[in-house]
Amino acid sequence: MTSAFDTVLTEAVDLLRTLPRRRDAVPEARRAVAEWRATRPATRAQLVADVRPGSPIVDYDLVLAHPDGGSVALTAPADDGVPWTLDHSTHWASGRVVTVDGFALLIQNALLTLRARTERDSTIQDELIDYCILSDMAGRERPPTQEELQQASDAYRVRNGLRSRADMMRWLADVGLNETAYTHHIFGLALKQRVRARIEQETARDYLERNPSEFDHVWALWAEGPEDRLAELAGAPDPAAALIQALSSRGRITVTTADGPALDLPEPMRTVPAGAVTGPVPHGKGHLLGVVRERRPADLADPRTLAAAGRAGFAQYMAERRAKAAVTWHWL
Repeated sequence: MTSAFDTVLTEAVDLLRTLPRRRDAVPEARRAVAEWRATRPATRAQLVADVRPGSPIVDYDLVLAHPDGGSVALTAPADDGVPWTLDHSTHWASGRVVTVDGFALLIQNALLTLRARTERDSTIQDELIDYCILSDMAGRERPPTQEELQQASDAYRVRNGLRSRADMMRWLADVGLNETAYTHHIFGLALKQRVRARIEQETARDYLERNPSEFDHVWALWAEGPEDRLAELAGAPDPAAALIQALSSRGRITVTTADGPALDLPEPMRTVPAGAVTGPVPHGKGHLLGVVRERRPADLADPRTLAAAGRAGFAQYMAERRAKAAVTWHWL
């Protein structure tokens, strides 16, 4: 004999299978469950949304109160070619690395982020927090256009040296991903690039007006190494000439030259006037001695200067967001 709860289960499964599965439609799904719950108040039905990493696709669980006590959880994922055992092989929280302002970063996305990272000043933790912040913002965007998807995919492949389909397939096998997972990753990446471009455009002019000297064109050279060796160079009659001579020497110091925006210089040198010597001062894991040979005021009308100001404005924006974010590390 069919019980009343059997009927409830049948209705619940049918409801799950008809819920919209795009991330931006989760509120609509919650309203549909709330309306059904109103007709079945004894179920105390609760909808749990599982947002796939780097994907617009959402899976749902529907938790129901059993008439004899306890709860029953139902899930009805659509057949998208990914085996159920892969999607649901672990506890919902076991793959989390960090949660930032309620956005959870899963280990799959963390590994992709770390694999694509380049040598920058930011720490790994900052990069993961930035990923969460941008992903949360991207989740509120409309779906990317085909052009945005193509641009994101092309840039990602070039950055990782994937210049042919054979290269791509080998790379996917190496990192343990399938083409569906890659497509989901590019979908999210395209949205994050859109968000970043908008923030750069919104912050560029203001940052440039507040920090014009950072975009002066400079010719500079500097050395990094032990304080005692740098002090010897600083004490020379012409520290700049001593640094130039040190370029061809092999020793305990590293000498670098630059001809470009002041923002690209090590932080202790960015506001140093032409002809001035700075250091030795603590920098990184050692000390720094620098000389600015020439300095020309920035051309504030140059599109390249404005683009550089946008990148700096974006970095400042993200630093401010990190400082205000509620961060919980699940791996500590």
